[in-house]
Amino acid sequence: MKYRSGYIAITGRPNVGKSTLMNHLLDYKLSITSPKPQTTRRSVMGIFSDDEAQIIFLDTPGLIEPKYHLQKAMIRQIQNAIQDADALVYIVDDRLFGETGGILLTDEINRLKDLNHSGKPAILVINKIDLVVKDKLLPVIDACNAAYPFQSIIPVSAKKNDGLTDLMIELKKVLPLHQPYYDQEILTDFPERFFVAELIREQIFYYYKEEIPYSTEVQVNEFIERDGRKDYISAVIFVERDSQKGILIGRQGKALKDIGTRSRKAIEHFLGRPVFLELHVKVSKDWRKDDSKLRQFGY
Repeated sequence: MKYRSGYIAITGRPNVGKSTLMNHLLDYKLSITSPKPQTTRRSVMGIFSDDEAQIIFLDTPGLIEPKYHLQKAMIRQIQNAIQDADALVYIVDDRLFGETGGILLTDEINRLKDLNHSGKPAILVINKIDLVVKDKLLPVIDACNAAYPFQSIIPVSAKKNDGLTDLMIELKKVLPLHQPYYDQEILTDFPERFFVAELIREQIFYYYKEEIPYSTEVQVNEFIERDGRKDYISAVIFVERDSQKGILIGRQGKALKDIGTRSRKAIEHFLGRPVFLELHVKVSKDWRKDDSKLRQFGY
């Protein structure tokens, strides 16, 4: 049997379930998730390997109309992932089944055409079908087929692992014949520091409301593995204004302490070993609108 290996970019609007889908396909949580849109800011690589194929997933930020520099950087992340990919997974969700579904479908197809101007194979994933009346599914699939030459259209419920086996079969079909790019035991080639920063940011998205999560960026300054002792991690949470710093720290430091506890538990679960986590908060004024600061943060 000939082996297949390649890159698949996962794209779509915010909150359609891109990160959830990749995590469930890998059966391991690599991408952070939250109920809030635009949680994902950078492409995250996750690698699935079995006896037939190696699929290198690139989970991307949600497609939006960029309003400031950070969002423009996020769009570049999407464009770069698509450029690197052999094929695309474009995700839509149960919103296609509402009263404005036809208008939304037209918008989705136009977005996909803009993204995929080179005509790479595209698989449409209709997510959250557990929220859809079944007799409405076939007409929507027919409409999608008529609107764009998809390789296949797969209805799934990523959270419930429904339809994912069928999706994996289709994904393998669009991969080129190629030997594995990575050792088959590897889930990602991203460094642990990256995921530590993301896990801290995830807790901020869950803990805080309104603007705070979107105004924060996390950098890991120190990550020291210590024999016979807990790993030492020191991280800085950057915000845009002094008022946000006060909210993030909270009265007598309680809010920051809670974030630290939640983050430490998530990091220990991810790494599989105990850590000592130290958090600091600093102001980087209007960093989301400053290209030089964005470059410093790795965007």
